[in-house]
Amino acid sequence: MSTVRTTILLPADLLERLDRHARRERTTKTAVLADAISAWLDEHEAPAQFPFVAVGRSTHGRLSLDARSIARRAVARGPGDEDR
Repeated sequence: MSTVRTTILLPADLLERLDRHARRERTTKTAVLADAISAWLDEHEAPAQFPFVAVGRSTHGRLSLDARSIARRAVARGPGDEDR
């Protein structure tokens, strides 16, 4: 995974806690922050929402493949991009 440099502003006491934790765990502040942000996003990101999903039987053999393709396109567009 490639990384990109960024700048964040933290209260001094929080930065001191981060420094102590990184030293104690023998890791980098970058690794601690990346793990923390990833965990937070995993918990707070909304799951992909499908407007309608149905289960049933069809005589059209490609229905499930077509539905997957349509669902992938809808997720890639994201919310509010219905006009694409």
